[in-house]
Amino acid sequence: MHTNTLPQLRVTDTSATTGLASVLKELAQRASIEANVHDKDQLQSCAQLIQPRTRMYVSHLPKQRWEETCVTSAAVKDAGFNPVPHIPIRLIESAHALHMLLQSLATQAQIEEVLLISGDYPHALGPYSAVVEVLKDFPFADYGINSASLAGHPEGHPRVDLATIRQSERDKCQVARERGLNCRLVTQFFFEAAPFVSWSQDQITQHLAVDRIAGIAGPASINAVFKYALRCGVGPSLRALGVRPGSLLKLMGDYTPNDLVLSLATAKFHEPTLFEGLHVFCFGGLARTCRWLHALAQGQFDIDTDKGLRLHT
Repeated sequence: MHTNTLPQLRVTDTSATTGLASVLKELAQRASIEANVHDKDQLQSCAQLIQPRTRMYVSHLPKQRWEETCVTSAAVKDAGFNPVPHIPIRLIESAHALHMLLQSLATQAQIEEVLLISGDYPHALGPYSAVVEVLKDFPFADYGINSASLAGHPEGHPRVDLATIRQSERDKCQVARERGLNCRLVTQFFFEAAPFVSWSQDQITQHLAVDRIAGIAGPASINAVFKYALRCGVGPSLRALGVRPGSLLKLMGDYTPNDLVLSLATAKFHEPTLFEGLHVFCFGGLARTCRWLHALAQGQFDIDTDKGLRLHT
């Protein structure tokens, strides 16, 4: 069992600081982003800020129609990014319905990857209740899909016991690999690095061969971040939004993930195989997130012993 103690970096050490800056820039350059159906009008401007073929996940909002997922995924593709649509499998009414959805996504958006999640719905509309069932039964390669993103839960799940969550993570990865799919575990967003680091170290110890992607909330109002965190059942790291002096008075202020990203980069600097990359949720809007990533990717920041990571924006 690993402790939740994070490595510390002496930022007065020039070589260490240079190495850490390199890790930060690479994480930003390779980060994936989560967009939604309302972000289509921002895609072209974002293409000027982030790398071509960046993985852009298309979320599935409540009451969203599958056709909206297809149209948005096509717009993401047209803007030069790689669309990764969310598919909450408990909303799939039949194997035929899944076939038609994947066929539409392949035709309209030339997808190569999907994010498969169960979805927080008490009952399945069709035959699939767990992601592993879909992975076992469906020929994703027939639709040009070679990769699967799967949900990771470093902090557990509010409605599922921890042992079940951990077994599900292992089973999904194993079946995905058996089906010839590249596999990555993309986490729910969190606000403290230590639980994620411990989760990643445990998987390495258990020889779970998978890319681990750290989910973080991008820059946004604290009120928006707090709202989405409560809605999504974010785990204990949510306390990081409330433990700082005067934080309750700042609910109308802004949140930036600078401190969290610096902690994650420090951990990766010391243990390069700990995780593969970042996934950024855009609660402050897609364009704002892309501007933040662009500044980080271009090295427009300082690392200071007292002030931490400060971007030049």
